[in-house]
Amino acid sequence: MFFLNQMSTILQMGFIYAIVGLGVYITYKILDFPDLTVDGSFPLGGVVFSVLLVNGCPWYIGMIAAFAAGAVAGIVTGLLHVKLKINGLLSGIITMTALLSVNYLIAGGAQVAFSQIDTLLHNALLDSLPRAAANYVAVLFLFLFVVFCKVLLDLFLKTKSGFMLRATGDNPQLVTQMGRNTDNYKILGLAIANGLVGFAGSFYCQNGSVYNSSMGTGTVVIALACVIIGCVIAKHIRVMANTTGVVIGAVLYYAILTAALLLLGSDYTKLIVAVLFVLVLVLDSGLIGRTLKGFVRPRRFRKEAGGKMDA
Repeated sequence: MFFLNQMSTILQMGFIYAIVGLGVYITYKILDFPDLTVDGSFPLGGVVFSVLLVNGCPWYIGMIAAFAAGAVAGIVTGLLHVKLKINGLLSGIITMTALLSVNYLIAGGAQVAFSQIDTLLHNALLDSLPRAAANYVAVLFLFLFVVFCKVLLDLFLKTKSGFMLRATGDNPQLVTQMGRNTDNYKILGLAIANGLVGFAGSFYCQNGSVYNSSMGTGTVVIALACVIIGCVIAKHIRVMANTTGVVIGAVLYYAILTAALLLLGSDYTKLIVAVLFVLVLVLDSGLIGRTLKGFVRPRRFRKEAGGKMDA
């Protein structure tokens, strides 16, 4: 039973951060934009969802509003960058910092609880099931939404606007030569990315039936780790799309994090996250692979040289 509970928790958190990872994939891998808005748009989506829910809105309206709120946050970052010519990293920091106060004002405090209100992940139907079964039904719901977001993103990237978005990150001169404005595509990419992050924030709040002002801390670090792990996996499995890799990377990340926390305890959470992120960056840089190749090749060379001398 303990294993089943842990596995359901890993899958739930993994799928929630997979949606965040899909958003960060747009800014980090496609636009090559260092967007720190994520740490603010994640709780923004959560607080908008929570406040609407406690004020009588259905959960699905709250989730749509969470996406829209995240998209607005991304647009603000984009406008700061392309219209006011503020550095991309600083634009994200400015928006994220402002959202700390905005989120507090929307919530009217540091926390909004709604444990007695039905949501997608907590409702009368799920409450009537055994706890383990209810957890896995919630996992199924999350999985379906992850697939929905992934498929829509893949389809969008195959459209003309999606091509222009990818070209904006890879070859902005090409976009300019085609008579298009790269600034508009940067804003579009940031809006979609943070919209997905805000959408994931609504799931995070549903998972615990509460919004907490500290929920966004470190979101961008976790999401980047998921994206890097996923892209490394997709690079070695050529038939796999990067977006699929991001989903798998998010689940793997939370599986490793959970195992580390069970071994070392929750007191070392931040340290474990930092160490995991360093390991992921090393993996992304290819340092491990180059080291192994450097270790294997000299041994092969010595064996071949020894064989020639014997001959």
